[in-house]
Amino acid sequence: MQRSSPTRRGVLTGLGALAAAGAVGAGAAGCAAPSSVGAGKTRLRYWHLFGGGDGVNMKAMLDAYSAAHPSIGLEAATLQWGSPYYTKLGMAGAGGRAPEVAALHLARLAGFAPGRLLDAFDLDLLADHGVTADDFPEDIWKRGAVGGKQYAIPLDTHPMVLFYNTEVCEKAGLLGPDGKLKPIHGAEAFTAALRAAKKATGAPGLVTETIGGDVVGPWRVFSTLYSQTGGKVLSADGRRLALDDAKALKALEYMAMLVDEGLCHRRVDYPGSIAVFNGGKTAFYLNGEWEISSFRTTKLPFSMTRVPALFGRPTAQADCHSFVLPHQRDRGGESNEAAHGFVAWMLKHTVEWAKGGHVPAYLPTLENPAYLKLQPQSEYRSVVNDVALDEPAWFAGSASLMWIELGSVFSGVFTGSRTPQNALKEAKSRLRELLDTPNPFGGAK
Repeated sequence: MQRSSPTRRGVLTGLGALAAAGAVGAGAAGCAAPSSVGAGKTRLRYWHLFGGGDGVNMKAMLDAYSAAHPSIGLEAATLQWGSPYYTKLGMAGAGGRAPEVAALHLARLAGFAPGRLLDAFDLDLLADHGVTADDFPEDIWKRGAVGGKQYAIPLDTHPMVLFYNTEVCEKAGLLGPDGKLKPIHGAEAFTAALRAAKKATGAPGLVTETIGGDVVGPWRVFSTLYSQTGGKVLSADGRRLALDDAKALKALEYMAMLVDEGLCHRRVDYPGSIAVFNGGKTAFYLNGEWEISSFRTTKLPFSMTRVPALFGRPTAQADCHSFVLPHQRDRGGESNEAAHGFVAWMLKHTVEWAKGGHVPAYLPTLENPAYLKLQPQSEYRSVVNDVALDEPAWFAGSASLMWIELGSVFSGVFTGSRTPQNALKEAKSRLRELLDTPNPFGGAK
């Protein structure tokens, strides 16, 4: 997953553009690319936001699809990650002249006006291509449904994971006979592992993103730990504040302890966190699994596993890439059938996609021998049943206002500029402000 830092101004500007596009409706010009399809081919336009290693893997899949479907004229466009992508996609849907299929972060679905900016999938048509609801984890599949219709088909989940330096962990006595990290159960056990690692190298045992412009890492760490307590940030419908003070403080106080005791690097931005772990002295790195390519490039001795269950439940903060059908005024016919066939084909070939670290949402892939041979990608595949997605709110999901606002607040816990109590108070205040802000797409908040 290409990581960028969307500015708050950029997110707000994008929302304003989408609101304006919604008001224009079918009169908007849309953003469809000019046709370059050869004679006799069915046109299929696909927009996505995958760059870096993800972009390489996606291109390999798209090239394979085109080779296997000579009658389909595939036009794939890679757009800028984050707010610019969603702004353009939303405006295209508002104009009814969007591409046939596109990528969307699943946790952003509620704010993307299903039925207005997106069209629903024809599940019978998808089944004709061999894909049904039974092929996905139930909870992830249900997040793609709104009002009894399926608007998103999950491609993967990209959760927080625990990278570990195998040489450092071996020196600290943290590896088992199989060369893998010994199981860690509970916060005390993880703290003990960090202390052992620090004793072995003299460096803090853990690194994660803690500072930076529009930093989101602290939110993702908090969300992981807080979800393990069973707490929810918002109500199930995403319309009311549901933060549990006691559970939230348990997570925030643990985060503060990590830096106060010198077990976690205090002031590290996103590129810096990668550099610190690449330095070879830090045992553990908390981040999304997509950075696997960063450490393979440098030949770092590392592996990956699920985030340990520190507070009871083995959950991890995550989002999911998914396929959606942006709204078209005249959706149907051969191009719409091609879109459904394309989605099904891509899902059935997600071993290639998994090379970038993401956990395929298509369950048959998780049992595919070719996937099981991927190391360490297949080591944490069971997390697909324990991912903690944001509750469905228009301001939630990857590159969202909630991530930016709460990332900034919880950054202060890592740097020492906020106490856990102050951070909780400020987080609740900002969440109430977001909840009181009208949905720019209209309708319910």
